[in-house]
Amino acid sequence: MSNEETRPKSNDPMHGKTLEMILLELVAEFGWFELGRMIPINCFNNDPGIKSSLVFLRRTPWARKKVEDLYKETMLPR
Repeated sequence: MSNEETRPKSNDPMHGKTLEMILLELVAEFGWFELGRMIPINCFNNDPGIKSSLVFLRRTPWARKKVEDLYKETMLPR
């Protein structure tokens, strides 16, 4: 048996999702304007971009949590 077969599967729906993957999916679904309306932070409203937003979100736990919570509420099956 390989290690993958013996490891228990995670029940966390966010398992394996990187912050970049989450942000890209949210931007594709809502666009920057709507995302900035839903989560009013400057990196979404003023000259938004993936790279600059990732830098901000990685350094700002409360903002990252808001993005992850929005993703869970809108993009994951219930």
